[in-house]
Order: sequence, then structure tokens, then C-alpha cells
Amino acid sequence: MFYYLFQYLDKQFDFPGAGVFQYISFRAALAIILSLLITTVFGKRLIEMLRNMQVAETVRTLGLEGEKQKQGTPTMGGLIILSAILLPTLLFARLTNVYIILILLSTVWLGLVGFIDDYIKVFKKNKEGLAGRFKILGQVGLGVIVATTLYYNQHVKTREFYKPEEVSTEFIKEHNLQPVLIDNQMMLAKDVHSTTTTIPFFKSTYFDYADLLKFVGESYKDYNFLVYLFVVIFIITAVSNGANITDGIDGLAAGTSAIIGVTLGILAYVSGNMVFSKYLNIMYIPNLGEMVIFAGAFVGACVGFLWYNSYPAQVFMGDTGSLALGGIIASFSLMVRKELLIPILCGIFLIENLSVVLQVYYFKYQKKKHGIEYAREHRLFKMSPLHHHYQKSGYHEAKIVTRFWIIGILLAIITIITLKVR
Repeated sequence: MFYYLFQYLDKQFDFPGAGVFQYISFRAALAIILSLLITTVFGKRLIEMLRNMQVAETVRTLGLEGEKQKQGTPTMGGLIILSAILLPTLLFARLTNVYIILILLSTVWLGLVGFIDDYIKVFKKNKEGLAGRFKILGQVGLGVIVATTLYYNQHVKTREFYKPEEVSTEFIKEHNLQPVLIDNQMMLAKDVHSTTTTIPFFKSTYFDYADLLKFVGESYKDYNFLVYLFVVIFIITAVSNGANITDGIDGLAAGTSAIIGVTLGILAYVSGNMVFSKYLNIMYIPNLGEMVIFAGAFVGACVGFLWYNSYPAQVFMGDTGSLALGGIIASFSLMVRKELLIPILCGIFLIENLSVVLQVYYFKYQKKKHGIEYAREHRLFKMSPLHHHYQKSGYHEAKIVTRFWIIGILLAIITIITLKVR
């Protein structure tokens, strides 16, 4: 909103300083500051309100250290995170930008699914919360929206560049190439509507999901949307569930998400900037730079939430926060065309997910082969997800979280390095 206000003031009245709102970096900084203020200052009031409403977490008895102290801790703190993301974005971002609209929808959509789950747990006294099939339905629904928008919306494009001396006059006319000045160098460019993505570790190699269906024949591109839809649904479901599972000990999900958010913000900035994208030889995506404002609000919200969520937690984010965080990260990765980097960037979520899957299947295997008693005594992990395994092994919560953060930072650095290591 402020972007349009100060743009008007600058054009109509030459208002002093109004032009600074044209800069993405300035608005991103304001988004970070405001989101931090919302989480730290107003977060305290919301926590008190949740406590007065007895919106408390019912901690399951798992034989873990510190369980008794956590009984009665307010939950649904994800409302703090969502407020600190949405308000700064609405104030400082360009609201006509298709990427901003889509990421705001993703935030609200899975935030609402998580809120319903927490509401059932807290107010309906149903420990199971929202049935799993309805959670999956919500994730699939968001996947359909994201895939349809990115595939069909004409404002979602990438820009291809050509050196004038490398193309013929016929090619220029056929493809309607337009001259563009980049870092004092004249280039020819055209905007392309496609679902290509970046293959990490390979130079100038882009992958189109339609290529997976080449075996069908010449008409394989007719089924491109179905392949893309499946991929998007899988990514959103996997990442949102990964974030949800990771939210098991104080500060783990929020801190890990903040690290991922910083990385995604960097990727959005360089991919949405013609000079940097040319220098790094990566895909340039027009209008994507606006997502840096959202990334700033996202990081500020996660870091600010740690003020109350770090050990010992004064509030839990609940599914309201964790499902939304995962959905945001997945949708953001798809918009910046770096979804193939998710196994690296979201490595913490991945290993947490895998630990649960491996634990279940290993137990079933041992049960079938040796019986139930043997399977119970010879589990793959002492408890899953993985962070509970380390708790059972005698590590303190704070140490587990800190070490997971360090691993998350290393994975984020590796992700950024892939921009040059190709």
C-alpha cells in the first residue's frame, strides 16, 4: 500500500524522500523491522490472550525430558507468525504482482488448514485434530492453485537473452526480440511463458517437465500441465509436512525456516535482477524481485517468534504456523524456479520426514519377520522424528536445536554456492 501511496506523492507533489520506496532493498528492510516489532511487541499480548482463553497444548506422554514443564503452554502461536508476515507484505509490497498475490494466498490457505487442525485439538478436545485426509486435501488444493497460476498466468514469464552478433535478422524478426541494455552491454531479449526450472550443478541447463513424457510421442507437450501439477502437489505436500514434523521441540521449525527464508530471499533477488542474473548466468524472472519484500517479512516473523519460542518456549506455533511455513517455502521455491534445490535447502525437513518413514517401515519389516516384541525392542531410531531420537539419547533440547540450525546454515550455503558451482 505504501508503495502506491509514495509513488503517487512522488509523481504529483515531488514529495521529498518518496522515491526511496521504489527500491526493493529499502522496502524489504522495512518489512523485516515491522515483522520483528509485530512478533516481539504484539506477540506478547497475543500469548496472554491465548493463555487467558486456555488455548494450551496437550503434550503427549512420550517419556521425554521436560514434558511436564510444557503442559499448559499456549499453542496456535502461528497466528503471530502469520500476522507478522501478512501485514508488512500488504504495506510494503506491490499488491498487483502475481507472485505476491500467489504467496499471500499460499500463506493464508495452509495457515487456515493448520488453524482448523489446532482449533479441533484445543476447543473440541480431539487430540487427533483435523483428519489426515483433509490436511492432504488442503495441501493438494493449494498445489492445484499454485500449479495452475504458474502454468497459465501470462504474467509468469522468464526472459531469454541473446547477443546481437549471434543471431540473424530473420531470427530477430521471427521471435520479436527487443533490445535491452544490461550493464552497459546491448542485448536482445524476449519473454517466454514456460515451466522450465533450473538443474543444480549444471551450467546453463534448464529442464522442462514436459521432457519427462517424450516417450509418449510428438504430442508429449500436450500433457505438460499434468506432469507439472503432480510435481507441484508433491513438493507442497512434502515440504509442508516436513515443516510440520520438524516442529517438535522449541525453536527448531522457526529457526530452520528463517535460515531457508534468507536463502530464498537471496535467490529471488538475484533471479529478479537483470544484472545479477546475467553475471551469475542464471534464469532471469521479471517481477520476481518483489518477493524479496515477502522474504524479509517471513524471516523477520520467524526470528521474532523465537523471542518467545526459544527454549523454554512460552508459546508453540502449532499447525497454524508449521503447515503455513512449509507451504510458503514450497511455493516460494517453485516461483523462483529452484525447486530442485529443495532436498539440499530443506535438508532438515527432508531428514525429519525420512526418519518417520524409515521408522514405520523398519518396524513393520521387523514385526513381520520376528514378531511384535522383537520389533518394539529393535527400532531403527529410539523415537521418530529424528530430533526425538537425540532427546532419547540424552541430548538437551537447546543443543539439538542449535546443531540442527548449524546444519541448516551449511545446507543454505551449499544452496547459494550452486549459483556458481556448475
